[in-house]
Amino acid sequence: MKLSEHARNVIETSMKHNRVSDSDRDEIERVIANMPDDRVFLQKNVVSDPLGDLPRYSIHIRIQHMLTFSTFLALAFTGLPIHFIEALWAEPFNMVLGGVEVTRIIHRTLAVVMIASMVYHLLTITIKPLLEIKNRCFDIRRTIIPLFKDIRDFKEDMLYSANKRAQRPEMDKYMYKQKIHYFAAGFGNMVMVVSGSSFLFPEFWASILPISMVSNFQELMRLSHPHEALLALLVIAFWHWYNVHLAPGRFPMQWTFLTGKITREHQIEEHFLEYLRNLVEIPEERQHLQDILDSRGLSEDDGLIDKQESESEDMT
Repeated sequence: MKLSEHARNVIETSMKHNRVSDSDRDEIERVIANMPDDRVFLQKNVVSDPLGDLPRYSIHIRIQHMLTFSTFLALAFTGLPIHFIEALWAEPFNMVLGGVEVTRIIHRTLAVVMIASMVYHLLTITIKPLLEIKNRCFDIRRTIIPLFKDIRDFKEDMLYSANKRAQRPEMDKYMYKQKIHYFAAGFGNMVMVVSGSSFLFPEFWASILPISMVSNFQELMRLSHPHEALLALLVIAFWHWYNVHLAPGRFPMQWTFLTGKITREHQIEEHFLEYLRNLVEIPEERQHLQDILDSRGLSEDDGLIDKQESESEDMT
């Protein structure tokens, strides 16, 4: 496989950070050279375990996701009946939980858990990069931080979807869609925290805001809280769940949020640059890929041998 300049830079950076030996470097280069240039063809021929093959999320990220996911849904199903308390459908919801006063207590308790999960997440995504910087192995391309390349990836991916490109762009560990969703969710969470705190601690906000702004701020927060919750619920249901679990190739469910592992096929399709890093970091993956290439006759070396034998037969 002929790597692009960007992919070659990713490989070199990864080998530098992992301090690979000369023998490992030769093995990595040999496996990459044997990969077919058509990544779609490679993706369709690798063997994948539905539960996941390659590491993606740490146990910390999985715990944070589970806490945020579960508390978010519970907050939505307790908060909406509180806001629409006079609606016909809201009364049964509140009665099942013991009345609207109990619902409010549950809602506020869940909010505390969700905020704790957010703080836990912020600590995780801050401490890990700091340790990587200290150890001189930090690579910003491997983070969720948006980069100019994401704009180019978006454009090229749209061309691929319109059948104007033969292959999807070489995307990194977090592709542009995931970054958009991540920061949209982060913004939504901040809106919910600020607006929710304005209900519980109106005196605090009145003390730090100009007097002329207090009433307008409280009204804005009163409108923002339920509508942002409803928007987030719709985004989760129709965008996030579809892209992660229901899209072709992922249906009926992707197990990454539980196992922390991504399938080999998915990694090659949407996170090819991260797959190249996997080849550097995981010797077993190099051997596994080479075995697949050899067993299915996909190795570039095999193709070269077949071509030479064909040319020899023509000459005779």
